[in-house]
Amino acid sequence: MRQAAERPVRIALVAEDSRGCEAMEEWLAPATLSHEKRFQALDGVFRFTEETRSEPCDIALVQTGLGLAGESRFEFDPGRPERAVAEILQARPDLQLPLARLYQPFRREVTQEIVQNVSKENALFSLATALPNVLPSWASALWSVGEFASDTTVLTANQIRMAFLLAAASDREVGFKEQRTEIGSLMAGAFGWRAVARELAGKIPFGGGLIPKAAIAYAGTYVVGISLERLYRVGELLTREERRGAYEAAYDKGKQIAAAMVDAYKRKRGGE
Repeated sequence: MRQAAERPVRIALVAEDSRGCEAMEEWLAPATLSHEKRFQALDGVFRFTEETRSEPCDIALVQTGLGLAGESRFEFDPGRPERAVAEILQARPDLQLPLARLYQPFRREVTQEIVQNVSKENALFSLATALPNVLPSWASALWSVGEFASDTTVLTANQIRMAFLLAAASDREVGFKEQRTEIGSLMAGAFGWRAVARELAGKIPFGGGLIPKAAIAYAGTYVVGISLERLYRVGELLTREERRGAYEAAYDKGKQIAAAMVDAYKRKRGGE
């Protein structure tokens, strides 16, 4: 993961004049960065000229209006730079971590995607541990607290992986030793999964408990993710009130995602 994040990225700037290149350089590495960080960010950036046209690059930013966008070439509109970010990340997912680590305009988009993806993975895992047994036979719909508690090992491990990814994308040190404080908090928080599971022991019959189970996995992972993202971005975690509000919103979204997953599973089973 660290190796992937530290992969060098070569970016060519294609503009009508030096002012166009300067605008793209300022966007990639604003003057507010420290001299060291700005130098590091711009080290792999070069202006496309007759002298540099043979140099290899991973992507090219092309000034809007030049009509040169195409494969590995992305139009940069200073009024809507987020379009270039979205197009580049979609076309080059292999560059997500190094782009986020080096260039702030990519960081928020990448960290948000990391949090969303891992949250959905944990929701899906929570369903996968029960769906094969529950949906074919509604009589066996109830799942035990013990089964849920055993799931926390995988869910927490996935959250630790998310912490590594977020640190890598945020230009922070990655590893168990380097992130021992965050990982310790995640391990301690795993006991919260068990407490919530006990509260849901009297869940709705006929498989209804699958939805809240997955929603808890989604919401818990999501709140951990956005809290870590803020820590790496500004040095502060979410407040208790912010965590509560974020959890409630994420729980509702998690229920929608889980319901869609269950419906898809039912349709697939019905078609077999």
